[in-house]
Amino acid sequence: MHRETAQDELRRILDIAGGVRLSGVAQLDDTLPVSTLATTAVSALASAVDALLRSTSVGSRSEARVDRGLVDAWLGRHVRPAQGSFPSPWDPFSGAFPTADGSWIRTHANAPHHRAALLSALALPDARTVEELSAAIADRGGEELESAIVAAGGAAAALRTRAEWMRSAPGAAVAAEPLIARTETAPTRAGSTWHPESARPLAGLRVLDLTRVIAGPAATQVLAGLGADVLRIDPETWDEPAVLPYVMAGKRSARLDATTPAGRRLLADLLAAADVLVHGYRAGAVDRLGLGESERQRLRPGLVEVDVRAYGWSGPWAGRRGFDSLVQFSTGIADIGMRHADAAAPVSLPVQALDWTTGYLAAAAAVAGVTRRHVTGRGSTWRLSLARTAHALTALAPEAPASASASASASEGGADSVFGAGQRIETPDGALLLAPPPFRVGEATLRFDRVATRLGGDAPAWL
Repeated sequence: MHRETAQDELRRILDIAGGVRLSGVAQLDDTLPVSTLATTAVSALASAVDALLRSTSVGSRSEARVDRGLVDAWLGRHVRPAQGSFPSPWDPFSGAFPTADGSWIRTHANAPHHRAALLSALALPDARTVEELSAAIADRGGEELESAIVAAGGAAAALRTRAEWMRSAPGAAVAAEPLIARTETAPTRAGSTWHPESARPLAGLRVLDLTRVIAGPAATQVLAGLGADVLRIDPETWDEPAVLPYVMAGKRSARLDATTPAGRRLLADLLAAADVLVHGYRAGAVDRLGLGESERQRLRPGLVEVDVRAYGWSGPWAGRRGFDSLVQFSTGIADIGMRHADAAAPVSLPVQALDWTTGYLAAAAAVAGVTRRHVTGRGSTWRLSLARTAHALTALAPEAPASASASASASEGGADSVFGAGQRIETPDGALLLAPPPFRVGEATLRFDRVATRLGGDAPAWL
């Protein structure tokens, strides 16, 4: 009996053809086939761009090419400062800590409110050192503490094996979901500023970006690189400076307070004139801004909507906060790494592959949605999650065993050598070097002329 692979599933969901020509050397396939899954996602993206070009008057059949080594670089290793190095994005209280039951828990304290929730759950409001935090965690069981942190409004994940995750209600629910879920919506009744070009297939397309951290922003960065006008909206209270250089190439960034009547009206006006909405807030957050699903469809019939969550769309964890590092602990990935390395502590992936791969799948979904609207006149919604991407990664493992020694030799110098053929972009915070794009379809590839290293530098308006 044929078992559907991730590429088979993507072709069926996205209505894309195969035929992508691969080159380069994969660097990250080792314990789990990280390169294989990421290359599959970028190949789906390239195929979706090919299908979009062929559906328009500017497109003709062009070879889609993907470089496996550059795909690996674009899993968070695609940008670096021309001088010096980036500061660590991790708060000292984010990390893996042993628990009283002989297991481990992964904490996430990068956002101030998540840090406060962690300390509240541990009854450590005045904790100043990692040693204090570690001692308090060592007195608690992993799953019990996980529940307490989540109940306090924080984010954490107890270490689970893959078998334990698959037996759990959240794991079974995620495994039953498609890698990308698609729903057709109402026909479009509004015009568009989209004017596709052979080198910029999304030129003039308006993308409203309501995302944070990595997966959603990675998707919208791709759309900006293909020519879209991507406008990211954030409240005055949010910032993530350590992440911005990685995910803000080609975008504009504005702030508004959508909790006020004026802010809500402005956000609704922006949505009404958008072609694509990408959002990745916690479940229900966009609805609480007065933009529930029915209102989104009313404001913009024919909208292409892409939504990314952490723990899927069904089951008891569908609304749970989560991040790549946590999902790796929950789904068994960090345990697999620990066992493979015969290590004393959990071993996560060498990159945040769930975030980046999900982001590239989300970008492929957005491009496919634009094509479908162009051909059928109808909008669509697309749903993805980090946990479902994790399921695809672990499910692929038996199909793509890799040699650890081969991976190590292939990666020597790989992360640095790509920048010689890349791009230099000046920013107010110093020059950045970008790796060359990982795919090309004819003349179409990723092109950037700016990187927003600070939020809120633009007006909340379309070009």
